[in-house]
Amino acid sequence: MPQLAFANSFWESYDVLEKPVKAGVRKAMEKFQQLTVAALHADKGLHLESVERARDARMRTIRINDFWRGVVLAPDDGSDVFLLVKVVPHDDAYSWAAKRLYTTNTATRGLEVRNVVAIEQLTPALEQVAAAAPSLLFAKYSDTVFRELGIDEQVLRAVRTIIDKPQLEAFGNLLPEDQFEVLQYLTEGFGPEEVYRDVVAVRRPVDAGPGPGPDESLAVTIANTASRITLVTGPDELRDILEKPFAAWRVFLHPSQRRVAYRTSYGGPAQVTGGPGTGKTVVALHRVKHLLSRSPDSRILLTTYTTALAATLRESLALLLDGDRTRLARVDVTTVNGFAHRIVTERGGHTPSPIGDREERQVWQRVVKKLGLPWAEQFLAQEYRHVILAQDIRGLDAYRTALRRGRGSSLSTARREQLWPAVELFESMLRERGATTHLQVCAQAARLLARASPTHDHVVVDEAQDLHPAQWRVLRGAVTPGKDDLFITGDPHQRIYDSRVSLGSLGIAVTGRASRLRINYRSTEEILAWSTGILGPATIDDLAGEGTDSLGGYHSLLRGHRPRAEGYGSESAEITALVEQVREWIEQGIRPSEIGICARFNLMLDKAHERLSAAGIPVVKVRDNPGPHDSGVRIATMHAMKGLEFRCVAVLGVTASALPFAREVTPAAVDPLQSESDILRERCLLFVACTRAREALHVSWTGEPSEFMPSALASNARMN
Repeated sequence: MPQLAFANSFWESYDVLEKPVKAGVRKAMEKFQQLTVAALHADKGLHLESVERARDARMRTIRINDFWRGVVLAPDDGSDVFLLVKVVPHDDAYSWAAKRLYTTNTATRGLEVRNVVAIEQLTPALEQVAAAAPSLLFAKYSDTVFRELGIDEQVLRAVRTIIDKPQLEAFGNLLPEDQFEVLQYLTEGFGPEEVYRDVVAVRRPVDAGPGPGPDESLAVTIANTASRITLVTGPDELRDILEKPFAAWRVFLHPSQRRVAYRTSYGGPAQVTGGPGTGKTVVALHRVKHLLSRSPDSRILLTTYTTALAATLRESLALLLDGDRTRLARVDVTTVNGFAHRIVTERGGHTPSPIGDREERQVWQRVVKKLGLPWAEQFLAQEYRHVILAQDIRGLDAYRTALRRGRGSSLSTARREQLWPAVELFESMLRERGATTHLQVCAQAARLLARASPTHDHVVVDEAQDLHPAQWRVLRGAVTPGKDDLFITGDPHQRIYDSRVSLGSLGIAVTGRASRLRINYRSTEEILAWSTGILGPATIDDLAGEGTDSLGGYHSLLRGHRPRAEGYGSESAEITALVEQVREWIEQGIRPSEIGICARFNLMLDKAHERLSAAGIPVVKVRDNPGPHDSGVRIATMHAMKGLEFRCVAVLGVTASALPFAREVTPAAVDPLQSESDILRERCLLFVACTRAREALHVSWTGEPSEFMPSALASNARMN
């Protein structure tokens, strides 16, 4: 009986098919498995047909329905493994198949595909241009070097015409996969020996001898290509794999990312920044994998800002490490606050009881009332957070001379002496209640760590942009300063909590060890450009707090439809439109779990939840931590969307009163600099919400839209 294998190119086409077509694929594949090889060629239902004028004689197509066909690579060497490579409309199937050639890479022994017709047509013209070019991209490498890295004669001829990186990228989708990646590595500055080690050797079969080796069967070549081909052994496995969601995009570790993640060693703290979707989290996870490989007993702290993000990191790391429990046991995955809480509990002799922001504000209100101070509770809370806790000030003498960077209102020595009793009363009130704040817990944990031995050999930090100096002190104390101590990833454009930090002042200097990622692998260019416009002309402090950051050069390789921005006359009409939009996405074949809905406030989300449920659309709340197999549209506040991603996203209630939200913005009269910072944080919140979308984005409001909707966006909006 024939065996089925699925190429990644199949999943990319299958994932976007409508439900009836997917059902046809499942039916055809089930029938495929039930037939003998001889019966397969004779079966009139599947219509296994050769492709006329195909450059690869093994190309076949099979019938899915009247309008869709599957493209199959059939064995011609006596083996029984058939490779399903694509599902496309009838006429396109024959055209696509006729131009492709599948070959075995002489170095990796893996199966790879090229658009052989396009390469043949383009190469002569490119050779003419190259002859007049002042320099060529790969001129310094000999033909022998290329052949050792698996570059075959046709690709080598094309490679000798390439002038620069943009031309290579444009050529990339025509070239065989392994060969294209070799070329990318070389352009990123890797030497041939490094490329062989990091690209070729890791894919080459263990028992493969030197040189190209003899011709191998299609079945063997497929087995050598496990990273891009899935072999299915039985009907149960087939049914299971076709029912699982399989995203059209892939987390691809680009050579520039791999260079950062798998660098042998850094001389101290290293930093990676980049806009949404650039793969920072993936780089962080691969860095953990690399660090685990360097020592059999090293312990790593992998940390982030929120509990939901920590759970996602834990799941992703388990996948990356193939569920290896021994290695997973050496990695602590938790939030910074969670780690600090554990340190205080274990080393401080008591279990902290932190309160939330609202309760903290209420305590400050009582302080103001009791002492009759001239400052609002908001000002005092910010002074405590940004000056006293940020600098770990523990007495009036230190506060008298403390710098107040970023504070827009000056305080004389006399004023500071007047304010300090408020700090003492605030802390006293908390102690009386047996309570504390999260940042106080971090401050205590940092002091405990400073007096004892570090807890880990390495610390890897994701979503670092929202960490407070007190939290950074905890991380600094968790590991001995030195090589590979801290690996930090983040994006200052996604800073949605009020934190200011200078890493250098905390003993975390990243000068000379900072990298920037600029290619978005998640969202389409249309969604990316739309969302970036939300930030407007704002100036963003960099991650280290020592300069500014820019999204210059930030772009996506994906293309799609422009986001929809729509205003409505009533909230009811806005939610009705949401239900219609979600139903439309589901009818297009999008799974409910691949759809995210967010709003600034839970009240709006509750109304959306009620209407979606009434329409028969399953809904789950992100805060309930649904698993990957739990069906239902995900709904969350904008803050809770941080770190998540969906194929389709709807952002509700983008009104002038919600963004910016007055209660979250310090009045300019109280502190002008803080007011500007608060407004920017509100912009970043909407930016984060919109950049969760991969393929489709719907933004809506009732009445007057938010001022953060740039004119270019508002001009394309509709009022319903």
